[in-house]
Amino acid sequence: MSEREKMRGGMTRREFSVALGGGLAAAGTATSLAGASATEAAAGAEGVAATHEERRRAARAALQNYHSSAGAKELAPGTIRINFNENPYGPTPKAVAALDACGSAAGRYTDHAEHELTETLAGMHGVKAENVMLGCGSIEVLHVADLVFLGPGKNVVAAEPTFEAVLGYAQVLQANAVKVPLTADYRHDLPRMAAACTSKTGVVYVCNPNNPTGTVVTRKEMAEFLAQVPPGTLVVVDEAYHHFVEEPGYATSVEFIGAYPNMMVARTFSKIYGLAGMRLGYAVGSKENIERMKAELLIANANAGVLAAAAASLKDQEALGATRAKLVGTRTWLCGELKKDGRAYIPSQANFMMIDMGGDAKPYIAKFEEKKILVGRPFGAMPNYMRVTIGTQEEMVAFVRTLREIAPVKA
Repeated sequence: MSEREKMRGGMTRREFSVALGGGLAAAGTATSLAGASATEAAAGAEGVAATHEERRRAARAALQNYHSSAGAKELAPGTIRINFNENPYGPTPKAVAALDACGSAAGRYTDHAEHELTETLAGMHGVKAENVMLGCGSIEVLHVADLVFLGPGKNVVAAEPTFEAVLGYAQVLQANAVKVPLTADYRHDLPRMAAACTSKTGVVYVCNPNNPTGTVVTRKEMAEFLAQVPPGTLVVVDEAYHHFVEEPGYATSVEFIGAYPNMMVARTFSKIYGLAGMRLGYAVGSKENIERMKAELLIANANAGVLAAAAASLKDQEALGATRAKLVGTRTWLCGELKKDGRAYIPSQANFMMIDMGGDAKPYIAKFEEKKILVGRPFGAMPNYMRVTIGTQEEMVAFVRTLREIAPVKA
């Protein structure tokens, strides 16, 4: 039996695909029910199928919740969208030009473009092309990591709260989630997360900076953490918001990959590069793990337009720096306005921040929508906090004005 089949509880790829569609009962109960009567076996299989189907539906619902119902609505003219951690300035000028010119490439497959971008990213990170994998957004990278390293009987360790994609996909795969609460200052409790890793832990997930809190793990903390995690556990570090960090103790975890083969970093072109609607992300990891994950990717999973735009973005460093300066500057301004009001908030190193509304945040989220301002969805572990994406300066001025209107500062 291959290692990948072991991760799937002994199922082949075809059986595993059927399982995700709701047929896991037949594949997963055949051995345990071998000695039972046909009637008992059928009843047992039906019960397991129902249980799995309930879990699968709950997991899919949780995954769909990443984008709130507001995302599916037709927006009124003038609506301010500061809810999905997007870059309000969009792609760089060179990326826009590349998109405008990509029509001629639309009729051809993207093999060469994928190869070139992979080589460019590898050079940027000081690794070989064999250490890089492209994905349809970093969300596919996280999904494939779960497919390879999780399955029935395995578990995933993550902070609570954090970006839930890894946890949602794990639930679909019948893996168990081990959630470790954040520290008192809303940061990853890495010692407790390391202690929670056992021989059954397939993945431990660290979002750095963390979504939704915007807090970071420092280079020193990450080094200590990696030394404590079992070598058989894949450490996934999600650096979607890497470019917005100003904390001097922070560093990308790509530098640890050589010393820790069980280390993988996920990046995206959705944030600083402004290509959220184009869907491109990538992973940097050991050759062995990248090969294992590539086997689970859709073939030709990137489009010609996003590949051209991504390559152009990497060459447009001046424009990227200007966008970063504007967003970080607006973030600093917003913190100053919140301080003036005496409002509690979590200092953020990302392009969003969490504001304490002093009570259940849901009514305030609804009031903002009535004012044509979309803010982030609720987070169950932090019900009093409202996540707000950093928009343009004009958008954040409108946000602060509306905040003071619907949630006046108490004397």
